[in-house]
Amino acid sequence: MAIRTPDLEAFKRWYVEVLDFRVVAEWQVEQLMLAFIAPPTDDDFYIEILGGSEPAPQDAHPFTDLESSLAFAGYHHFCLNVASIETTVEELRRRDVKIVVEPIVVEAISRRIAFFADPFGNLVELAEVLA
Repeated sequence: MAIRTPDLEAFKRWYVEVLDFRVVAEWQVEQLMLAFIAPPTDDDFYIEILGGSEPAPQDAHPFTDLESSLAFAGYHHFCLNVASIETTVEELRRRDVKIVVEPIVVEAISRRIAFFADPFGNLVELAEVLA
């Protein structure tokens, strides 16, 4: 998964400082700066960040609730598995992260899920596998 941003440093800083992600690699391709970041305990999932210069604007659709977010085409969200939704959401709130969808159970997939928004307009799902 890759996300384009005009400010690579701000994007990296928020994910590292607020979500405890790690910077795995950084490199440059012409005028574009790139980086891989990974969750603190997952070596198999990376987000590739593409930064530098000003990307062409897209219509901004800040996520305020899940239902309205489903009306837009294209990228919607990525999902992070967590051991405990309650603990994770509580910690994100402590870090002033905007919770968009409070924890709910989705019985069809045996998961408890919640959603939050990063300050760059991206929606992220949290999932806890139920026994």
